[in-house]
Amino acid sequence: MRDDKPLLVFFTSQRSGPARRMESLLAHLARKERTRVRVMRVDVESQPELAARFRVDDVPTLVLVKRKRAVDRIAGRASAPTIEAMLARHLETRAVA
Repeated sequence: MRDDKPLLVFFTSQRSGPARRMESLLAHLARKERTRVRVMRVDVESQPELAARFRVDDVPTLVLVKRKRAVDRIAGRASAPTIEAMLARHLETRAVA
């Protein structure tokens, strides 16, 4: 990454029903917050070493990475308000015009 945007990593699996149900929520969030955060999808079955590096035990898991460090996480299925509350704790607020 060449900018300072935080990265929200979505650890998922095709075999996980809760993770599949979160796909559209994360796609919407990625569009909505595109100026403040990047969203990356990681399949734990095809990239187990990355899942192990982030100590992902449950799928789905969201990990927020800022300045190359994991700063927050949500394990298990999460709602939009829960995810937005996590992001609000770590992202700069938008300027109101």
